[in-house]
Amino acid sequence: MGHEHHHHSPVKNLRLAFFLNLGFTLLELVGGWYVNSVAIVSDAIHDLGDSISLGTSWYLEIKAKKKPSSNYSFGYKRFSLLGALINSIVLILGSGVIIHEAIQRLLEPEFSDAKGMILLSFIGISVNGYAAWKVHKGKTMNEKVISWHLLEDVLGWVAILLGSIILYFYPTPYLDPVLSLGITLYILWNVIQRFKETIGLFLQKSPSDINPKEIEEEIKKLQHVQSIHHTHIWSLDGAHHVFTTHVKLVGISSLEQIIEVKDGIRNLMKKYPFDHYTIETELDEENCLLIEKEGKD
Repeated sequence: MGHEHHHHSPVKNLRLAFFLNLGFTLLELVGGWYVNSVAIVSDAIHDLGDSISLGTSWYLEIKAKKKPSSNYSFGYKRFSLLGALINSIVLILGSGVIIHEAIQRLLEPEFSDAKGMILLSFIGISVNGYAAWKVHKGKTMNEKVISWHLLEDVLGWVAILLGSIILYFYPTPYLDPVLSLGITLYILWNVIQRFKETIGLFLQKSPSDINPKEIEEEIKKLQHVQSIHHTHIWSLDGAHHVFTTHVKLVGISSLEQIIEVKDGIRNLMKKYPFDHYTIETELDEENCLLIEKEGKD
């Protein structure tokens, strides 16, 4: 029974965080409009992106339990990249709208309700803080990424709280849009970085936490390995990677020696986060058809 609970708790935590975040996003949109705070509305747009991210992560946590199929032989981990791409686009477009609104507010200043902003700030810190704490207890990659996302929300609300307190004692129509621009630009910078990483993964760029040259050198040190070529490394979702290579063997006189080389390579693979790896071995008298094809191209 304990083992079953371990599998279901990530889904429950993400589901709870999703509904908390979505409910508070709606409250933010209404409350930000009511207190006339573009800073709070800008954070609401960010939280809307978080809600999409949480909903996608919740769905993928359930989806990930499905076994690989004939159509998705690597499983369903790569679906998370689609969720990351959608989330990034929503946040980038939303940030553009908020920056436009904040600039308009600077050109045509309006006062905000500092008391209402303080109240919403306390609610925002409490809701996002609780959601981050619940998700932070999980062990899955989804939960770890989302917990950092929610922590960013908490810090954003702390900034709004401090700004609204200053606004309460020193009323000025310029502080709220300036605060909004600061929060939005900070969020936009981080979103663009994640967007670039996601696009790189979609284009099967080698993951940054793996050094292909290092792996090739380790394999070449094994007995009977003459050379290595056609090495390809890509990532399913940024955390689970795939490795393929061709290994040229020399001095092979028995099947047992080939098995020894393969066992040595498998032991090396254990050091790295590869979900799947394929090793093609070629004897010294064999010609690699792929190298010949590249020569013709």
